[in-house]
Order: sequence, then structure tokens, then C-alpha cells
Amino acid sequence: MQTQILTLNVGKPVTFRSDGEQSAIAKSPVDSPLFLARTGFAGDQVADTVHHGGSDKALHHYPYDHYDYWRGRLPGHALLKEPGAFGENISTTGIVESEARIGDRFQLGEALIEISHGRQPCWKLDHRFGVKGKDSVMTDIVRTGKCGFYHRVLEEGMVAPDSKMELIERGNAEWTVERVFMLLIGGQVRDDPAALRALRDMELLATVWRARAAKILDHRIPAKAGIQSGKE
Repeated sequence: MQTQILTLNVGKPVTFRSDGEQSAIAKSPVDSPLFLARTGFAGDQVADTVHHGGSDKALHHYPYDHYDYWRGRLPGHALLKEPGAFGENISTTGIVESEARIGDRFQLGEALIEISHGRQPCWKLDHRFGVKGKDSVMTDIVRTGKCGFYHRVLEEGMVAPDSKMELIERGNAEWTVERVFMLLIGGQVRDDPAALRALRDMELLATVWRARAAKILDHRIPAKAGIQSGKE
């Protein structure tokens, strides 16, 4: 995989809708190096630290490769003119969910990062894009698996917008981000309890998705497509 960084993006919480709800989903590209800490880029924040942020969600990475698809779905939408529409910290070409694996490690500038899980969509995506119903971005992400993914930071360091993102170690080929997302979020687990057990016990998978696998096994949550209710 030849992965090219297009932009690094950061943002802070701002009022998102008329009831005062806040979000940091609107992120802006930077033109100078940033320090990447265990919890993310310096200067980047989240509005709700219960549902977002933390070591397993240090960096949100969304493939710019999908933007042509979304432009076809939402023709002329202003947000899709440039990277950052999905609240991503890293916009790249050259790696998508069907190729990326849980546990893939990358050298990113001075930092070392690792894919921890896919991004479960929440209602704020639809609100940000101003869509609902048949045009729902959330629903389409669950259907297509064009979810993006999160990285944890194994080694901190400086990252510049022109830094290279070099794959240095591959995760298990069985567990692509797409497959894990479609199993746990897309509702494809009904006939695959062995996969659920494997995901429950997978140390490289983010804690929250291991817990989701365990809850589905215990029938504490339904084995159907899921959209996140939390906040950015």
C-alpha cells in the first residue's frame, strides 16, 4: 500500500445546533508540524470525552478515496470539496477499510501508530451534512462499510503535513477493518459466533468493540446494524 497524506486536521468544540449541543467534528487543516501524544494531536479536542477520545481513539483517519462516492451521493455538497468532511484528523489516499487490518502499524513522522477499530457513525454526521432519511450518511456508512478507522499511538512524536505514513507491520489478514465493522456494526454476526468470540478475545481490538462483541454473544444487545448515539 502506498499511503499519501493529504491533510492533518484539528478542531475544538463549538456550538453545533440551536440547543447548545457542542461538537469538534468540524476540523481544519494545519500547515505546520504537530506533536502527536497518546491521546491525539496537540490542539485537537473532543466535546464529549465519554464517547470520544482516549487512547483507542487518538486519531480518526478517513480515506479520501471515498470522497468521489460521497460526491455521487450528495452532488455539489460544499463539505466534500476538501478533506475533513467526516471530522478526520488524517486524510489520505491509498488505504481503505477492505485493505486496512486491525493491528496494522505505521510510522507517521516521528510517531508510531496502530489501527485499533473502525469508526461507528453517529447522528452528528447526518446533522453536519444536513441530511436524513434516504440521504442518511450514517445509514449508508453502515451499509457500505466506508467507516474510516481509529489509531492508537504507540510512540509519540512530531508529525508534519508532509510527513510520510509508512506501513511497517501488518495485522492478521483475517481481520480487516471492513470485516470487523460489518460483523459488529453492520449486523453480519448472526451466523458467526466463532468470529464474535475471536473479536471478544482480540487484544489488538479496541476495548469498546471487544465489549460489543461480548454483549452480542450474551444477547445483551441485538445482533443488528448499529449507529452510535454518542458525541464528537
